[in-house]
Amino acid sequence: MAITASMVAELRAKTDAPMMECKKALTEAEGNMEKAEEILRVKLGSKAGKAASRVTAEGVVTAHVSGSAGALVEVNCETDFVTKNDIFLAMCKNIAELIAVHNPVDLAAVAALPLSAEGFGPTVEDVRKGLIGKIGENMTIRRFKRYSDGGKLASYLHGTRIGVMVEFEGDDNAAKDVAMHIAAMKPVSLSSADVPAELVERERSVAQAKAAESGKPADIAAKMIEGSVQKYLKEVSLFNQPFVKNDKQTVEQMLKATGTTIKGFTMYVVGEGIEKKVDDFAAEVAAQVAAAQAA
Repeated sequence: MAITASMVAELRAKTDAPMMECKKALTEAEGNMEKAEEILRVKLGSKAGKAASRVTAEGVVTAHVSGSAGALVEVNCETDFVTKNDIFLAMCKNIAELIAVHNPVDLAAVAALPLSAEGFGPTVEDVRKGLIGKIGENMTIRRFKRYSDGGKLASYLHGTRIGVMVEFEGDDNAAKDVAMHIAAMKPVSLSSADVPAELVERERSVAQAKAAESGKPADIAAKMIEGSVQKYLKEVSLFNQPFVKNDKQTVEQMLKATGTTIKGFTMYVVGEGIEKKVDDFAAEVAAQVAAAQAA
């Protein structure tokens, strides 16, 4: 059986083992994921492996700006409790600073950056693995965005769960206000023209279904659909949104008044898109009882 890159990536995500070890285990297991997982846990020990199979839907977003270079990063853990752990928070801040300074190309390069903490090192990956063992929870560096194109940068952190970085030219206070606005209103793009096509199509299909239910004539239904799509585009594009500090003007109007240009932004919300595991104790007991009766 051919061992694909996606199979290797899936096994790595489950076990936290190095890529080459994952590939070897999958080859030995002839592509059987469960068997490969067991091979790795025998080889590499079970503690980090077991932790690495658990969902990391909590975590923090942190930012670092140094001159015209900056980074926004999300680091996940399993429980909200660990997001208040000073050792975990220090690691996250260090990672954001390292990304801003060293310009890693991807998460693998982030893992290889130099870091020592709590007696672990000399890389980010060594510290991460060490803290998994020390704290007893899985931790993953999920994503990052680095800016270094020479523009000015503003960042805003809403607690530790929402983080925004804005690249701009012009007034510092206006840019900071826009970063706060983004955290509150969660636009998906700068302008209507920049809204991702798949989001527009999803909205259009919802509008079509509503129009079909209305029973209106085809020409009126078409206008209803187009009206819904245009309304959606205004609601999710930054420049068209009413400014949170003064809803009598749009963000675009506020920026024009302050002589400020927003070149781009990134917003991270902790755990966005990660499916959390919900333990249902009653269902688990019922399943065990049913299994016992079947036996």
